[in-house]
Amino acid sequence: MEILAISGSLRAVSSNTAVLEAARALAPEGLSITLYEGLAALPPFNPDLDEESLLPEAVRALRLKVGACDGLFISAPEYAHGMPGALKNALDWLVGSLEFPEKPVALINTSPRAVHAQGQLVEVLSTMSANLIEEAFLTLPLLGRGLDAEGIAADEELSADISAALYAFKAVLR
Repeated sequence: MEILAISGSLRAVSSNTAVLEAARALAPEGLSITLYEGLAALPPFNPDLDEESLLPEAVRALRLKVGACDGLFISAPEYAHGMPGALKNALDWLVGSLEFPEKPVALINTSPRAVHAQGQLVEVLSTMSANLIEEAFLTLPLLGRGLDAEGIAADEELSADISAALYAFKAVLR
């Protein structure tokens, strides 16, 4: 089973990206996680370009990756009580795609204080007909801890929570 992991953060050192990399390292047998690295390359959403002959190459590549995966993990920071614009832009490009509807999605939140972005993601993804796998949703207390992917995976409590979410997600995909 192939999972596409999308970090909503463009920061070079991001706890959202680090937790997805830790999840990749902790993935159980039979579950492969690939980190999507094209978020910054997506052009601003333009409905005039949302047809096959005009679709920007970066958008076409995103849609192909989404279509090829069995599910998505999304981890995003909260900026000004909302989801990051780059992530919303990516989701806007997926609205008109045939690859996204009913795709299983789990959300990872790296700060218990960040509730607004999570709520917005649930609303937007529900509107997009995502199959939200709530039993695999995860909120981790990473704020201010400065952990990289290795540190997250090595932390007994964090790795146990991530592993439980991965197993819950895998169980739904069977």
